[in-house]
Amino acid sequence: MTSFDSSPTLTAWRTLLAIAVVFVMLTTTGWTAVRPQRSDEPRTVALASWAKGSIAGRALPPADAQPFRLAHFFAMLTAAQRIRLADKYPLVVGNLNGAPVTLRYRANRLALVQARTVEQQRVHDSRLSPDGRAEAVRRMDRFRSMLADGRHFLAFDPSGRGRAAEVFGDLDRAERVSVVVPGVDTNLLTLERTGVKTNAAPVGMAKSLYAAERSARPGVRTAVIAWADYTAPAGIGMDAALGNLARRGAVRLDALVGSLPGIAPVSLFCHSYGSVLCGVAARGLPARVSDIAVAGSPGMRVDNAAQLHTRANVWAMRDHDDWIEDVPNLEVAGLGHGADPVDPGFGARIAAAGDAVGHSGYFEPGTESLGNFAAIGVGTYGSVTCAQADSACHERISGDETV
Repeated sequence: MTSFDSSPTLTAWRTLLAIAVVFVMLTTTGWTAVRPQRSDEPRTVALASWAKGSIAGRALPPADAQPFRLAHFFAMLTAAQRIRLADKYPLVVGNLNGAPVTLRYRANRLALVQARTVEQQRVHDSRLSPDGRAEAVRRMDRFRSMLADGRHFLAFDPSGRGRAAEVFGDLDRAERVSVVVPGVDTNLLTLERTGVKTNAAPVGMAKSLYAAERSARPGVRTAVIAWADYTAPAGIGMDAALGNLARRGAVRLDALVGSLPGIAPVSLFCHSYGSVLCGVAARGLPARVSDIAVAGSPGMRVDNAAQLHTRANVWAMRDHDDWIEDVPNLEVAGLGHGADPVDPGFGARIAAAGDAVGHSGYFEPGTESLGNFAAIGVGTYGSVTCAQADSACHERISGDETV
């Protein structure tokens, strides 16, 4: 199906179909709009304390200050002072864009220890329902896993359903940086999975991409971020059909990319609803973003790639048995996410994904889709295999580092 067919009858039919899909969402899943954080959530409490704090007789900067201002603030502190702040305000320092990366790792590890302790206490709280205790057990297990040796978190917030961002590789010294932006049902409990769905979760996606990039160009230092640091829609409900959460997430993604250390090119790999977020974020991204690659996309909230207003190369792929193909690609009164990125008329470079495993299988090791992602991530564009609809997807592209 295509968003560029000019037939009035077809357009009307697809509009009615989109409205019908939304009606089904409403009647079967309900309104899943995210509620505001409570005032007693851990990070809310930590931010209030930070706002009143000081170091060496100086007030602390606003937690939402521009990254360059925060970077300057931390640069003016001694190592001991930086550590003191991380240890006193881990849920703040661990999420400050502009704070040193290794300091954020330290702060988030401490915040994870504290969050695990809270859940350990909740497990034995007789006031909790059986379901509440079961959730506490799941969260405690998740935090224990996240505290394993060698793991590094650039962001962590246990509030509500939770958010996090994990880094693979040396982010400070990386020559190429990739950011994986996942879709619906992304939260702390779905951050990672085991078994056959390992590579369908954000951490599995990022680990798989990191290994593939290192294999594609062993001599290049790469880093990959599993970015689950936004509030994603819970299920295929109204939030998934609207752009509100994508807009809020885009602000967070722009802030992350704008604060990454160094000058290495950055590639975004956006899956499902994550591609909606990347589409909204595109115009605000810094020039160092070289590529925006989407897979299984319901749309990027534009009619064509030019409307993204980005200098980055825009790539799109979809597996032949991905159910997202049946989602109407249009926008009606804010519902839906616009044109299909794999439609040749959209203007993206269409990469092949013939052996991906359905909607959640684009990051499976050995697949053509992952191989193409890795080639994009390390800049060897000539190695990308194009879809039949765009047999020259890697032509007329700058920055090709094929070796």
